[in-house]
Amino acid sequence: MRGKLVFATGAAIGYVLGARAGRRSYEKIAARASALWNDEKVQKTVNDAQSFVKEKAPVVQQKVTETAKGAVGKVTGKVQGGSSGSSSSTEGTTYEIPTTSEGGSGA
Repeated sequence: MRGKLVFATGAAIGYVLGARAGRRSYEKIAARASALWNDEKVQKTVNDAQSFVKEKAPVVQQKVTETAKGAVGKVTGKVQGGSSGSSSSTEGTTYEIPTTSEGGSGA
């Protein structure tokens, strides 16, 4: 159903942008789009989607943070294994990168 809605929306936008029939066609399409958007079923679906995103956002954020920290750990391990003299600066970088990533995703 989502694919059909996206297709219909794209088709309508393409028609509006490419139409040479003038303002009357545009007004007709705009009225239909407005009626569709304000439809009770569409608004229920929009509200359900918003609720789902709000519910799942913290879980997704946590997984992204964990994955980023794991990637940093792997890179740090490879860097530390290759050069023994820069281990202290590498450790500092390990702690700075996740802090920057967390601050950027929370803002």
